[in-house]
Amino acid sequence: MTERQAICLHKSARRPIVLEMAKKRITKVYTKTGDKGETLLIGGKKVSKASPRVDAYGDVDELNSLLGVAMKETRDEGLRVIIKDVQNDLFVIGAQLASPPETDITLPKIREERIKALEALMDSLVEELGPLTEFILPGGNGGGPYLHLARTVARRGERTVVRLMEEEEVDGAVLVYLNRLSDLLFLMARAENKRGGFGETLVDFTK
Repeated sequence: MTERQAICLHKSARRPIVLEMAKKRITKVYTKTGDKGETLLIGGKKVSKASPRVDAYGDVDELNSLLGVAMKETRDEGLRVIIKDVQNDLFVIGAQLASPPETDITLPKIREERIKALEALMDSLVEELGPLTEFILPGGNGGGPYLHLARTVARRGERTVVRLMEEEEVDGAVLVYLNRLSDLLFLMARAENKRGGFGETLVDFTK
């Protein structure tokens, strides 16, 4: 959720928000709103760009962008489909995080069904990959390294959401989703490597 997108959502507050998100066109990249280190949340509230809420949706935005790179490099089509679905989920979560509790704008929310879908995917991948008996080094081939990196960004996003929740109200499903997602990305990295014929390197604690 970028600053410009937040402004567009704010201006469309009186109309159906999901339709407006699809119809809006970003005709101007710069807004000058952030020239003094501030930005607009959905609903029009102005906050510091260093605020916990901006940190939180910024990390989610970074994760979504990194998954775009992972999508490009991932060779397994089934994993690419999962990445695309997750990117859509993260855009919804970004909008939630960019919306303070006091806003009266109705936004789409991450649903419990999406969390259960991640859990089902994890169960399937664990069955395919088998148990992991030792730590492995992040890496691999194709999209594997990028999915490992995305996992670490997801964990950071989870931590920034926890910090935000200590100060403001946040939908608990957001935190649960990010927690499940980081685990899923780890399994997806392993699956990408295995399906591509690239073996895993175990950590050598003797060195």
